[in-house]
Amino acid sequence: MSDISFVRTEMLPQKDPPASAVGVVGWMRANLFSGWFNSILTLVALYFVIQLLMGLFHWAWVPTWSAASLPECRDIFEQLGRTGHNAGACWGVIAERWPQLLFGFYPNGTEEGTVDQRWRPVLAFVLLAVALAPILYSDRVSGKLIYFSGAYPFIMPWLLWGGTIWTPVAVALGFVVGFVVYKWLLKSTSELIALIVGVVSAVLWWMFAASLLSSGLASIMPLALEPVQSRAFGGFMLSITIGVVAIGLSLPIGIVLALGRQSDLLIVKTLCVCFIEFIRGVPLITLLFVASTLLNIFMPPGTNFDIIMRVFIMVTLFASAYMAEVIRGGLAALPTGQYEGADSLGLNYWQAQRLIIMPQALKISIPGIVSTFIGVFKDTTLVSVIGLFDPLNLTNAIRADADWNGLVWELYGFIAFLFFVFCFGMSRYSMYLERKLQTGHR
Repeated sequence: MSDISFVRTEMLPQKDPPASAVGVVGWMRANLFSGWFNSILTLVALYFVIQLLMGLFHWAWVPTWSAASLPECRDIFEQLGRTGHNAGACWGVIAERWPQLLFGFYPNGTEEGTVDQRWRPVLAFVLLAVALAPILYSDRVSGKLIYFSGAYPFIMPWLLWGGTIWTPVAVALGFVVGFVVYKWLLKSTSELIALIVGVVSAVLWWMFAASLLSSGLASIMPLALEPVQSRAFGGFMLSITIGVVAIGLSLPIGIVLALGRQSDLLIVKTLCVCFIEFIRGVPLITLLFVASTLLNIFMPPGTNFDIIMRVFIMVTLFASAYMAEVIRGGLAALPTGQYEGADSLGLNYWQAQRLIIMPQALKISIPGIVSTFIGVFKDTTLVSVIGLFDPLNLTNAIRADADWNGLVWELYGFIAFLFFVFCFGMSRYSMYLERKLQTGHR
């Protein structure tokens, strides 16, 4: 009898997992049919979902795109043998009024002596995608486009509101003046004093020199677009404009507020805390009412403060307060070793924040930041309470037409679809950015 134990000298070949444990079948067994109770709930829910989708499809799939009024849609329903209040969707209102839902009352050339100007907001938003490309997809596009990204905030208002091109040029020169003064003083004084004097220099330029320069250059070289009043803005063009400005400004302001709330300087910390808590404790609709009715009271007599500019200010302040708390959460999530590591490298406060602390805090805060962006974009519909024609307010004007009086679901469904496309796009980009930066702690 042999006393030598059997020892395997080679590994068995690896086998594929059973088909019932992987893929779609495996996912369904693990999540939908993991037991008899879950199986019953899945079948019941599936029944109601199918019934809902079939009813929605039956309501939406009707040849009413060419209808010129609600009575014509009803005639089409009768020809199809459908009766009742919800016999089908009257898509003719979308086919006829979609330009109004997108552009509001922006000049479209229908009035005598006017030219269609809707190419300007279209061009502005196309250029917006170009300006965002080096920021959102820095690893896929040329880094030289970042110069255009810096110029875009001055190009966009000129395209939308028109007027002389020298106005945005004069405003841009204010930033150049502030930066030159800051760099010049930085050689002989502290960074804080240089920053304050640089900001004051830029403000003085905008208050006294910018208008003189733009008017002087306009008299020599009158390069201008037809002016468009803010009251002509509406639809998704208005929502996107407010959303882009509020999102673009709220992030840097929120970073400053978050750092100020954590500052050791009592006055700075107190001001930031009071601002954040006050803004977060007041509904946005209240701030919009203040922007509409009270803000002009604090301006010099005779000042005509543009209504959309007032909305920009209030929505940006509102979003900045929430953004500050999101970023403060990211700062609080960092271990103290990161701060100690920055100190050990001999970095000053701003260098540590720019190179070590803030990149990690922003990476951690990506889900909260994007959620705030989505909320701000959806909240732009609240401007209807102060008389601006956002997409929802435009539905009232459309339904006031006798041809479309009584339609609701078609208009709201089209608006909801467009909002979903924008918000879903931001959400998917957030997920892409998280995967790219690997925000999970390993």
